[in-house]
Amino acid sequence: MTSPALPDLPDGVTVTALRDLAVRLATAAGALVREGRPERVVVAATKSSDVDPVTVMDRASEDLLRAMIAAERPDDGILGEEGDDVPGTSGLTWVLDPIDGTVNYLYGVGVWAVSVAVVAGPPDPASWTVLAGCVHGVADGRTWSAGLGEGATRDGAPVHVGSAESLSRALVGTGFGYDAGRRAQQAEVLARVLPRIRDIRRIGSAAVDLCLVADGSLDLYYERGLNPWDMAAGALVVAEAGGVVTGLRGGTPGTAMVVAGPEHLVEELLPILEEADADGAGEAAAG
Repeated sequence: MTSPALPDLPDGVTVTALRDLAVRLATAAGALVREGRPERVVVAATKSSDVDPVTVMDRASEDLLRAMIAAERPDDGILGEEGDDVPGTSGLTWVLDPIDGTVNYLYGVGVWAVSVAVVAGPPDPASWTVLAGCVHGVADGRTWSAGLGEGATRDGAPVHVGSAESLSRALVGTGFGYDAGRRAQQAEVLARVLPRIRDIRRIGSAAVDLCLVADGSLDLYYERGLNPWDMAAGALVVAEAGGVVTGLRGGTPGTAMVVAGPEHLVEELLPILEEADADGAGEAAAG
């Protein structure tokens, strides 16, 4: 897939340098999360619902990321999951998910990650350009990274999206929201999708799901309800691995829907999701 045009960068800044910094940030926060995990994790707060937890380590991880960015690139903005947005003056913004897969972290289920991306332009997935990103799997140490126009890697080795020949042979990842009504709707969508594919996987970290698509471990991924920090780094990894990342009905990927994978499989899956109203467009119209 052709990468978007590289925007003008501040003097002395390169995509390679930003990518290297993203890797250093994600792995440093990952070390903190891995080494500091207590035997019993305690929920510090909740977000969208009482089953959407925040732990002390979520906050500690983001504090570390913010401090490192402030030390190395003080003029850049920050958009993080757990803290206040920081406006910048450089035209670059760091998009941070300090623990993607907090419920897995809470229960000790072995897939959670730190996701770090840097974008140019407004901090809005509909209009930004992702320049570089890293997703670091904390429990197993796998590290995916990408730079705009530089390709994508896992642990330094190039990766490419899979080559399943049709949707019926595709292993598909997805996720579910924390609101009970949203989950019920997503279950209805899944009932439409499941008979058309090889099988489904629910891993619990959107950032890792996207990277597994990029390295061919999953053939496709779709999910409604992602926030910018859930997808910024992983979406670039997919695109630089030769895949596409899109929304439904010609829209851009975002909170309504993210679909990622090889172009021919995405084109097979899109009409099924659209017919099932997977992005809630019909709900909005009726409301």
